[in-house]
Amino acid sequence: MRPWVQCAVSGILLCGLVNIAPAAAKPHVIVFGKWTNVRVLPEREQGEPVELKVRPLYVDAKLREYTFGIPHEITEHLFVVRRIVRVNDALPEESSARWVWQRNGWLAVDRTNGHVSPVNLPEFDPELSTGVWYRDYVAYCGISDDGKKLFALVMQLGRRRPILRKAMGEVSSASRNATDCRPPLWERVPRRVTFFQADQKIAFAIRGHAVESVSDEDEDEAGTE
Repeated sequence: MRPWVQCAVSGILLCGLVNIAPAAAKPHVIVFGKWTNVRVLPEREQGEPVELKVRPLYVDAKLREYTFGIPHEITEHLFVVRRIVRVNDALPEESSARWVWQRNGWLAVDRTNGHVSPVNLPEFDPELSTGVWYRDYVAYCGISDDGKKLFALVMQLGRRRPILRKAMGEVSSASRNATDCRPPLWERVPRRVTFFQADQKIAFAIRGHAVESVSDEDEDEAGTE
């Protein structure tokens, strides 16, 4: 083959490679809208309406979800935020919709691909549970389906099962509308989480996917180091 023919063929192949090369990924634009005050009606009979500040979440200028509370940054590309939804509360015999706000669970938002997905949190009660995040761990007080039992739970984002699920006793009738389990407390070094319920305090050391109970003696030793 003559040299100029070889060059021409090489040029065609090079052009083909350039044409089939994948285009650069378009960055996604994820922003929150303005805050708005809304009135949330309770699901329980004895509950009181709650005033919340909510704001929309937009992905590439499209409305994806409504949120409330402050987001928690897990990495530079991933954060979580509480979700709130509007549901139609109209009865079957009512002809028009009756839209009400209802608190929901947590959302994971990926800035890289623009994906928004619910976070799996077993026994998380949208009205009574408060998720406290540290890195990609979240600690919260879970409530059984019948509303009678209280659990200390720790979930790690991406896992299907809790790395901690510890019974904390019965839910008293006085706490059915405002659980007496206070928000858990995280510590960095050593990495541990403490749950508070009524007059009891339970601490757990978190080591990767493993959890160990921490006694009062262990806490005293850690405090003297």
